[in-house]
Amino acid sequence: MRAVIDPAEQPLRGSIRVPSDKSISHRAVLFAALAHGRSVVRDALDAADVRSSIEAVRALGAAVDVSPGDCGLSLVIDGWGDRGPAAPPHPVDCGNSGTTARLLLGILGGYQVSVTLVGDRSLSGRPMRRVTEPLARMGARFDLSPQGTLPVTVHGGPLVGCNHELTVASAQVKTALLLAGLRATGTTTVREPAPSRDHTERMLPVFGAQVEREDSLTVRVQGLQILRPAEVAVPADPSSAAFLAVAAALVPGSEVVLRDVCLNPTRIAFLDVMRRMGVDLSIAPGPDAGGEPVGDVTVRGGAPLRPADVPPHEVPALIDEVPVLAVLACAAHGATRFRSVGELRVKESDRLDATVHALHAMGAQARVEDDDLVVVGPANLHGAEFSSRGDHRLAMAFAVAGLVASGPVSIDGFEAVAVSYPRFSEDLHALVRG
Repeated sequence: MRAVIDPAEQPLRGSIRVPSDKSISHRAVLFAALAHGRSVVRDALDAADVRSSIEAVRALGAAVDVSPGDCGLSLVIDGWGDRGPAAPPHPVDCGNSGTTARLLLGILGGYQVSVTLVGDRSLSGRPMRRVTEPLARMGARFDLSPQGTLPVTVHGGPLVGCNHELTVASAQVKTALLLAGLRATGTTTVREPAPSRDHTERMLPVFGAQVEREDSLTVRVQGLQILRPAEVAVPADPSSAAFLAVAAALVPGSEVVLRDVCLNPTRIAFLDVMRRMGVDLSIAPGPDAGGEPVGDVTVRGGAPLRPADVPPHEVPALIDEVPVLAVLACAAHGATRFRSVGELRVKESDRLDATVHALHAMGAQARVEDDDLVVVGPANLHGAEFSSRGDHRLAMAFAVAGLVASGPVSIDGFEAVAVSYPRFSEDLHALVRG
């Protein structure tokens, strides 16, 4: 599907709740499947990636009842608990969802089952050895493609707890190892070089697991734990909110309120960067939901922007927002540098190459230096045509750029937004209409 984004002719105005958080929705579904009994998940994200997790746990023996909710899906999940997952007669399709695939590697590694995981073309190009190699140290076995990608067959069995020193901060790898640790004998400890998203550490205790957090880099679990059922409410996704926040910041005179956003400190580094760049924004905290801090974010447009330096330790907490922050950097007076963002090369697409290509096509100055992304502004963006490369984050980032271009921006493959934000186009148009 091709989408054409026209320049905004008036400020963005309104109050909106973006879709529920994708990372939290995935974990709520997968942890409920592990639990012994019936769990309730309210306001789960209704998008392709989360549907992949729902269908995966169904295929593995969990019963899932799905109905519409106020802000997403209402789920009632009867987990497999003590009996463990059932090996289906066919591969489990993870769609485009790296979270589904990588977390299932950790979950399945501790059970006496052999299960094959497959995905779409994009997911089948993403690396899996970063998960399977530390899991193999615990006793799980895996058959991977020669490239170390899906399809992967998991041969689970008895596991032994290990100390894991990760070389790259990754919430997906950390979570897979902790979930395997719940089934292992002894203690499993994961230490990262920088803090990554901590939704797992926050949610596992809601399901009755004992989790010890030594500091912001180290987490451990004792083995042989069985999760108990729980009720989880999922707040709005800060990564989705980032696109509308940048849109509001770029269009002069805008004022947009983003309601019920998850304010987990490991997820809102993009707001810190926006503040450093001079964006006028404020946060009103609200009540917690599911162990997560929640609040409303108000962004006003038109403030003069300055460049920022984004250091490596900040990157894990904003890696998904780099493409749209690069669009924001086009309006700053000077060079903005995103340091050590090579991880963007192995997302749903090569986001590093795609971001530079798109900004060049629109007349901006952008370059890659080793693993750094450098954007030099201010740039007078003009209309262009390019592909989303099947990547939801790129499709939305390019659409935001189109609001402040001098002519229409045409994006092939815009349907990719359904992975995380199916109504993105409608919400963006609603804010433009005020």
